Amino acid sequence: MAATRGNQTHKLTITAMLSAVAFILMFIEFPIPALIPAFIKLDISDLPELLGAFALGPVYGVVITLIKNILQCVIKGTSSAYVGEVFNFIMGSVFSFTAGFIYQRSKSRRTALLGAVVGAALMAILSVPLNYFVVYPAYVVAYGIPMEGIIGMYQAINPNVDSLLSCLVIFNVPFTFVKGMIDVLLCFLIYKPLSPLLHK
Repeated sequence: MAATRGNQTHKLTITAMLSAVAFILMFIEFPIPALIPAFIKLDISDLPELLGAFALGPVYGVVITLIKNILQCVIKGTSSAYVGEVFNFIMGSVFSFTAGFIYQRSKSRRTALLGAVVGAALMAILSVPLNYFVVYPAYVVAYGIPMEGIIGMYQAINPNVDSLLSCLVIFNVPFTFVKGMIDVLLCFLIYKPLSPLLHK
């Protein structure tokens, strides 16, 4: 019984620590204007969620994603009526839960990589309907920018895109997948050195 409580306490401690790191990493973001409009920025705040999903289980990856976004809303506030934070939570949850779930089925580097790649792919695919039906329409209302203006930002990079859907498929899908794979690469680089801390 004492060992079980100690293990649970350790998991909660690691969850809290990774959530705090994920929240801090949200502030370290930068645009890549040559590849995607500048209002979309690259960050690696999904990395701690991936670490948590592998070390503690898929549900903990989701919990870390949730706490990260709650901290974002409480401390920094929102400029998108919480749509951006909900979107970030869904994307991070899909990514980390999928990776952790596949890894738990048979724990190996191969299944960890498979789970992470599948998670990144699902995240990229799901970003299209969420952005198309929810996020971008909400941004139009929140920021007062017409949809034509948003599409124009994409057309400044690639004049051939002529609709929001084509913008999302051509730009956002590969960007989201590559963003996820950067987290995967970093996770594989630091997981082993951090393993003594992550595992009791």
